[in-house]
Amino acid sequence: MNGAEGLVLTARASGIKVCFANPGTTEMPIVVALDRVGGIKPVLCLFEGVCTGAADGYARMTDRPAMTLLHLGPGFANGIANLHNAKRARSPVVNVVGDHATWHRAADAPLTSDIISLAKPVSAWIKTVASADSASTDLAEAIAVAGRNPGRIATLIVPADCQWNECRQSTVAPPGEPALPVPAQEAVENAAKLLRQDGPSALLLGGLALRERGLRAASRVARLCGCALICETFPARVERGPDLPTLTRLPYFPEQAIQTLSGFRSIILAGARQPVAFFGYPNTPSYLIPPHVEVAELARPEHDAAAALEALADTLGAGAGGATTAHPQRPALPHGPLTAGAVGAVIAALAPDNAIVVDEAATSGLPFFSASSNAFRHTYLALTGGAIGQGLPCATGAALACPERRVISFQADGSAMYTLQALWTQAREGLDVITLICNNHSYRILQIELARAGIKEPGPAALKLTQLDNPPIDWVALAKGMGVEGVRVENAESLAKALGRALSDRGPQLIEMVMAS
Repeated sequence: MNGAEGLVLTARASGIKVCFANPGTTEMPIVVALDRVGGIKPVLCLFEGVCTGAADGYARMTDRPAMTLLHLGPGFANGIANLHNAKRARSPVVNVVGDHATWHRAADAPLTSDIISLAKPVSAWIKTVASADSASTDLAEAIAVAGRNPGRIATLIVPADCQWNECRQSTVAPPGEPALPVPAQEAVENAAKLLRQDGPSALLLGGLALRERGLRAASRVARLCGCALICETFPARVERGPDLPTLTRLPYFPEQAIQTLSGFRSIILAGARQPVAFFGYPNTPSYLIPPHVEVAELARPEHDAAAALEALADTLGAGAGGATTAHPQRPALPHGPLTAGAVGAVIAALAPDNAIVVDEAATSGLPFFSASSNAFRHTYLALTGGAIGQGLPCATGAALACPERRVISFQADGSAMYTLQALWTQAREGLDVITLICNNHSYRILQIELARAGIKEPGPAALKLTQLDNPPIDWVALAKGMGVEGVRVENAESLAKALGRALSDRGPQLIEMVMAS
């Protein structure tokens, strides 16, 4: 047995089911070991950002470590943006990165790089394998670190000779997962004290508080105390449906977020950190909760926020239950131009029960969240770290994690261009992903930011850097080139027909929606 085979055996024994890979020469022993050992599905991605984004989506839906196989420092660097998103989502991801043979590093070959320095900003744990004998043990440690709740990014660098050399160590299983820490009773009592006082209050929910168990406990508290339920602007995962409480999503722009939060006397943080503005703006604070609002931390993101909310509900004497309405309330199908509101209504009206919606539609996606609050039961995944190019790969990983569920990839055109190679992987794997491209021929968010900065008539340079219409991007042609069937629609009626047809079929499909200006 060689080091690569020991490594793959350990991955299989540790519950790794899928490896999202873009390998090169230094990873060939691991590629061969995937055949010899078996039991792990290799998924080829044509760009490393697709590997890391798919691993993020897979991990979010399974709550288990996902594995990538990347080629040296440049390959890892290509995947960093979606590892940044995965880190913000607290997704458990194990990166296996090949490196030059230990004795070849000193030669400073063209692809030699400082992988550790590249990995540091997005990794909670980094290690370089020292010998073939330690490869299994090191991978087991990486999987254990990544799998601790909340999830972490672990990066294991494996020199080529540590893969091909013989090893004496075969399979090493990682230790069992430690229990999630529960907040101290003092934090529960403090939160209960604030909620018992007069004046409006809110629970700001994030992390595990947005899963079904946490939401039901939060609903118990809200029913008793009348507090508002607010979720993070870009949550990693939210369970939604008519039997779960309706959430207010914290607005993206800081002025709107401050206005939303300023009406409360107290805010309880449950699995969410203190909300901050995405960017610094003149005369705008970084932290969005106004100073007059009293804040209590019930549970940090690394805590068992669901258990904390249950303890809070029990302390307050809230009764059992938590359902809102028994039957879905889907919006009526709209007519006319393809506005953001019309698109959100069509998806909310037609998407099947138990769908997974991956939202990277940016400005065009905002109305969907409210339109779907009491519609079908679904899981919602958002762009956690703000690094665009996450949507298509994340949908790919989610579809591989949950092959029995339909995945709707709600996608902005500019963002989709970053990782459109994910369509090819969807076609190769026959994944049930419906990609909805909001084509407004622009980086619309940048145009909004120009207007917010007081630029009413942008100059030619500003226009050139925010418009995508010269030449126009043909998404139907791009999809066809990747092996995915595509169709273009220009009004709400044709979108409803196209989405209905796509839902009645199987395999990956793309609908290009020409948005109204």
